[in-house]
Amino acid sequence: MNNIESMERLIYAFTRLPGVGRKTAERYAYRVLELPDEDVTNFAKALVEAKSKVKFCTQCGNFTENDLCDICRTRHSDVICVVKEPKDIVAIEKSKNEGYLYHVLHGTISPMENRGPNDIRIKELIGRLDGIKEVILATNPDVEGEVTANYIAKLIKPLGVKVTRLATGIQMGSDLQYADEVTLTKALQDRKEM
Repeated sequence: MNNIESMERLIYAFTRLPGVGRKTAERYAYRVLELPDEDVTNFAKALVEAKSKVKFCTQCGNFTENDLCDICRTRHSDVICVVKEPKDIVAIEKSKNEGYLYHVLHGTISPMENRGPNDIRIKELIGRLDGIKEVILATNPDVEGEVTANYIAKLIKPLGVKVTRLATGIQMGSDLQYADEVTLTKALQDRKEM
């Protein structure tokens, strides 16, 4: 396909998506060529419409088409769950632990990527703490997530707000022999009384 410029541009566009390599992008491009014109037009319109209409909630940073997302408009809680990105809210909501408000940081502290505390939405979180009793730090259990959670906890604890962190450890259905040292250490540290 190297000599068909429009096909190469389409393949390249698909490779810009996360987890899509060259071969997958080629399959997508071939599939687009097989679709009826109306389906391709509707697909293109859906992309443009989503890109132009979807924005961040002015309060929590979640995706929305309005100033406030549905959760911020309809839910009242004294607990804020802090996440790295909007898609993390979807995962937590699926767990049926509904009732939390959310705050999306849109990143984590990462010196390797020159991203510090002022580059993510920590100030906005601090500004939302009036009437809040608990902040759940639900950043990923990786180096950047841990650094970010510890930084936020040090800022919030002196304000008298309870700060909790998601438990980490051994996954259900797994064998201890396959757990890495860090995971096993965290599982032992986060053990619960029965």
